[in-house]
Amino acid sequence: MSESTPAQGTSPTGPEEPAPYGAASGTPGPAAPAAPPTANPTTSHDLRRVRTHHLRQWKLEGHKWAMLTTYDQYTAAIFDRAGIPVLFIGDSAANNVFGYESSLPVTVDELLPLVKAVSRTARRALVLADLPFGSYQRSPEQAFDTAVRFMKEGGAHAVKLEGGVEMAPHTALLTDSGIPVMAHIGFTPQSEHSLGGYRVQGRGDSGQALIDAALALQDAGAFAVVMEMVPAAVAAEITRRLHIPTIGIGAGVECDAQVLVWQDAMGLREGRAPRFVKRYADLAGIIGSAATQFADEVASSTFPAPEHSFED
Repeated sequence: MSESTPAQGTSPTGPEEPAPYGAASGTPGPAAPAAPPTANPTTSHDLRRVRTHHLRQWKLEGHKWAMLTTYDQYTAAIFDRAGIPVLFIGDSAANNVFGYESSLPVTVDELLPLVKAVSRTARRALVLADLPFGSYQRSPEQAFDTAVRFMKEGGAHAVKLEGGVEMAPHTALLTDSGIPVMAHIGFTPQSEHSLGGYRVQGRGDSGQALIDAALALQDAGAFAVVMEMVPAAVAAEITRRLHIPTIGIGAGVECDAQVLVWQDAMGLREGRAPRFVKRYADLAGIIGSAATQFADEVASSTFPAPEHSFED
């Protein structure tokens, strides 16, 4: 991304739509043909800031895309350059950054600095902030007040909240107020105690309730919906019936997008990963080996070497 890219919160010069895939910015002549559905439309360096209407456009065109969590400037920059179109500061920071056992204890004040770090760093990605447990469930007005903090103080471009049809009024108030909302149905971690733990949702007759919830949240104005730990057939039916994108996590391949916690996907977290996680790297092993080598070289006085020292 060039340094002339518009700053966050300002309108870019020229059209809001991303340049044709593969076309050079400002190049005259006919637009390049659209990429096939298997291509990643976010890898073009001509793409401006990702907006919610781009995600809807990609659903219509059959382009699938990836979403990753991020909680700091370095991973945000790496994922942004890699073409991840949505960077998500989830309440999963609770047990991936702060050391809590679950997502329930994390607070708005703890998440806000992480949102600020990502929003200050990302140049193309849409920055999505999670509303933590207890910060929005009481009323639509409470949800609005919390969302405003994430937008104004944190620099987020959109917020996510968990829940089914009961969250439709909250979603409607936020979207009517100009705050984009991503919904989250299926297994909702903030409700793990009432759901009886980490269990698949939407099996059997309860699948219709998930469909109804997705439609209600779409009608309330949500620009997308996450489906977590949902039977693949139910997720596929919801994806077919909605005109907004669906994002799966343990919900099968038919969703319009997929999301993972980056520490899970990159193998930073040691131990057994959830069934729906694929590990794309072994960062725990790489970092552990590097730390061991550093410690060994310090102990043997091979670091710092002469090239790492200053002359008098």
